[in-house]
Amino acid sequence: MQNKFIVTPYFLDSYSPALETLARPGWTINKPSLTGDNAQQRMTAYQQPLADFVTYTLANGERPVSIAGDCCTAIACLAGLQRAGVNPTLLWLDAHGDFNTWETTPSGFLGGMPLAMLVGRGEQTLLHAVALKPFPEARVILCDGRNLDPGEKLSLTASGVSHVTDIHSLYNQSLLARPLYIHFDVDIINPHDAPAMSYRTPGGPFAVELQLLFRSLAEERQIAAVSLSAWNPELDPDGHSQVVCMELLNTLVK
Repeated sequence: MQNKFIVTPYFLDSYSPALETLARPGWTINKPSLTGDNAQQRMTAYQQPLADFVTYTLANGERPVSIAGDCCTAIACLAGLQRAGVNPTLLWLDAHGDFNTWETTPSGFLGGMPLAMLVGRGEQTLLHAVALKPFPEARVILCDGRNLDPGEKLSLTASGVSHVTDIHSLYNQSLLARPLYIHFDVDIINPHDAPAMSYRTPGGPFAVELQLLFRSLAEERQIAAVSLSAWNPELDPDGHSQVVCMELLNTLVK
């Protein structure tokens, strides 16, 4: 399948010029001006163009591949899939749960909430901006999620989300028989292999393990769309983490 790439060079509502430099000829750069009274309102400016890009790309028989600085752009990607009539399984690969709400978060960090938002929990500003219907929890697989806040862990356990702690068990997941939307937060990678992460968490799968999994998914599953939440370029002066992460992404979308 032909891939169409889009880079949204923001971390939440902060511009990231280093992410913009990832764009290759023919790629789309999603960089509108951000206005609004709070982060959520400012972020809506790039959510709508991203959702439109995903819908248009799918309508042309191509696969949208999104690269951005945080996981909240997955909301726009899923909205674009919904508009195109694609009803996937969501495979969320992340060292964190991203399942906090304003009631459970110990930090108030919006970037720790997008998976909860997607299924209709907590903060909903971004969903409303792209007219996303809450995604069914029973069609979500959170893989790894080795770093969970206490309240977030309780919410996740009581939810319908499948929490898979070992990536090797994904090979036998029946939910993966559906078309897949894969969200790849690169902080899932063991920091020994890719250390340039803002919220680095010890442990996790090594790059070689993820490469084997991604090769299997690319060859045996129907991947409708992929989004990547990037490393921190400011912590990557030698570009090593970028190389590791982009090689994994390329394996997934071959």
